[in-house]
Amino acid sequence: MALAVMLAVQVAGAQVKTPEVAKKAVESAKVASEDAKKATKVATWLKLANAYMDAYNAPAGAAWLGAQKQELQLIMGNEKPRSTEQVQLSGDLYTKEVYADKEFYYNANNQLVMINVTKPVVPDALSKACEAYAKAYEVDVKQSKLKDICAGLENIAKKYLDEGMNQYTLGNMAGASELFEKSAKAAAVEPLSKIDTTALYNAGFTAWMVKDYQRAQSLFEQCLSVGYYYEGGEVFAKLSDIYTNLDQKEKSRDILEQGFQKFPQSQSILIGLINYYLTNNEDPNRLFELISLAKANEPNNASLYYVEGNIYIELRKADPANSEMYVAKAIEAYDACSRINPEYEFGYIGKGIMYYNIAIELQDKAAAELDDVRWAQLNKEFAEALKNALEPFESAYRISKDDSIKVNIAEYLKNIYYRFSSDSDEYMQGYKKYNEVVKTGKPL
Repeated sequence: MALAVMLAVQVAGAQVKTPEVAKKAVESAKVASEDAKKATKVATWLKLANAYMDAYNAPAGAAWLGAQKQELQLIMGNEKPRSTEQVQLSGDLYTKEVYADKEFYYNANNQLVMINVTKPVVPDALSKACEAYAKAYEVDVKQSKLKDICAGLENIAKKYLDEGMNQYTLGNMAGASELFEKSAKAAAVEPLSKIDTTALYNAGFTAWMVKDYQRAQSLFEQCLSVGYYYEGGEVFAKLSDIYTNLDQKEKSRDILEQGFQKFPQSQSILIGLINYYLTNNEDPNRLFELISLAKANEPNNASLYYVEGNIYIELRKADPANSEMYVAKAIEAYDACSRINPEYEFGYIGKGIMYYNIAIELQDKAAAELDDVRWAQLNKEFAEALKNALEPFESAYRISKDDSIKVNIAEYLKNIYYRFSSDSDEYMQGYKKYNEVVKTGKPL
């Protein structure tokens, strides 16, 4: 099978044009497209588009993503890298090979995971190929080549998306954003006419990362206009931050409230709303008005009570003087969540995390306390809070049907049981049980 794969690769590689041949093909096809008679034929523009695509692909040669380093060394023959070095990108280690016109990046398994062309045969070949396909569609009055034109445009959009991911991996967020946007624009060209929401979101997100707020606003608003909100309504949260940075406070609030109505469980939207009301000295009771409206529409929606509990926890952080009041109200909300739907694990999870985090706060205070009496009292309260987290976490673990959630809960339970494992065999057995779950990633 290895020989069969190698043969297929070598045959495919033989069809890839060298940079010199590809460049001449572009020049020839371009001359033909400038001829008045030939310019009326769809074949002329398809040939030009294909020539640009061959020029775009030429520097990579026969290399393909996923290839083993040893395979490429055989296929590429006399083409040797000018230098080789170890580089770290996004926390991962890669082997980087530098050639005259490109860079290869191999992962720890010696697989080629990225090709970065540094010397293109034709500048902006993808854009020019896109223009040629658009022209082909314009002159194709019989629409006989729609399938070929659409396939070509789709390929260009994918190439731009790949290029964007390369730049993202290399840490060039501004460049990545431009390429993601080009991908979306290529997909939108007639006759393909697709709205690529993934490319739009990626373009907006990377623009937001480099604080290019005007572009990010336009891109995220395009996402909203086609009903694309990303996971948990993240588009609303990002737009709110953008509006805030562009000093459009009311729009920041309005977009969060709009997002909250669609995604009341979104933590980023929720925190954004809380921060807005607190930062602008506006009444945070508006949050509870929104929750009440949601409850009126869905009185049996347990998740709304979970969200309400989270609001009290966030307000507690901003107003520590009223900590006990917020904790009591959070417990009431989490308990209501579990009472409305005993099979919904998040009411228990919210309560467990609340007690766990309170325990961590008390532990930190005890570590900084110099008075022995006060230190002993803080440690006692720490132990009580930690033990209070056990029952809700155990309930959540028992009822959850999601293995990944169970493993996350097990991480908390393992830590709690370990803390008291020397007190009794019951705690030691609890530690062993949940340590095994965390270690194997498989709930018992």
